[in-house]
Amino acid sequence: MNLVASALFRRFRAMETRVHELNYLFWECTTRCNLHCRHCGSDCKDCSGEKDMPFEDFLQAFDTIPTAERAPHFTVVITGGEPTLRPDLPEIGRTLRKRGVGWGMVSNGWLYDEEMHRRMIAAGLGSLTISLDGIGEDHDWMRGRAGSYERALNAISIAARQPRLNFDVVTCVNQRNLPHLQEIHDTLASLGVKQWRIFTIIPIGRAIDVPELHLTDEQFVALMDFIADKRKTRPTPMNVTFSCEGYLGQYECKVRQTPNFCHAGINIASVLIDGTICACPNIDRERFAQGNIYNDNLWEVWQTRFAPFRDRQWARQGMCKDCKVFKNCLGNGMHNWHGKGTSPINCHYRKVCGAR
Repeated sequence: MNLVASALFRRFRAMETRVHELNYLFWECTTRCNLHCRHCGSDCKDCSGEKDMPFEDFLQAFDTIPTAERAPHFTVVITGGEPTLRPDLPEIGRTLRKRGVGWGMVSNGWLYDEEMHRRMIAAGLGSLTISLDGIGEDHDWMRGRAGSYERALNAISIAARQPRLNFDVVTCVNQRNLPHLQEIHDTLASLGVKQWRIFTIIPIGRAIDVPELHLTDEQFVALMDFIADKRKTRPTPMNVTFSCEGYLGQYECKVRQTPNFCHAGINIASVLIDGTICACPNIDRERFAQGNIYNDNLWEVWQTRFAPFRDRQWARQGMCKDCKVFKNCLGNGMHNWHGKGTSPINCHYRKVCGAR
């Protein structure tokens, strides 16, 4: 991206930050899960110690957002844990649609069969994300349950055939599946998948103790080259993009639709399982919590708090203090600021540019 384009994008980002229109609200409806993923940041399990949040509690918080203030394409994204474990999911979806907002969910695909798909579509499901983290045993290894690959593949096949569904597949790239990205790409393309998002894993939660999950700098650059190669030809049957993890220097416009912009706290908020109000669910819940729906008005919190997300000058510390690209990066994606450290956990710019 040239200097003029960079400057224009920074102006756009500043304007979005000033307006801070809430248009994407995550709801962590459960911490129960039928898998045991090696990279889980929430330590979800079958028998969670936390009860599912009653939908009435979330709805009461949601209803603090004035109808006139809701963005035209406001979306509630239901996540967990595994949201398909909730038997009231169709009712939840229908209620949200009656309020005039879209809804979607993030799922591991284990329970997402033809019958569930029919019920979800009938309840107004508008967007769906399913994870595929390898071929065969690689996916099962990552997800901690035999048979999860076949289940995920079946769910992907079902969802990809629904033309009105905004559907994508996400893959967490690690040392084990990195050599097989082309095979994953071809498998998804053969199923008719139109959107494939690629992530890397930060060392939080269970991932701290699994070195295989984390790419070396050389492997990370190889991943960038793979994505850039898949985006060279337009149009392509499948749009491959890298996630919003951080600034990527010369790769910035080669692997993304638009330049890096962490929308957490700018356009995105979340209601977590215990009622905590934060930005996206992957952010440090203790360090960046902004309130709680059981004590605070969600809309007032959105309007008056979220200062650490909207003014990132506090991130000029540690390795970011004198960084020459800080004005473009703003200290990386907010989910990289876990713990009490004075630097982000990851700096992708250093990986791809060899910065010191």
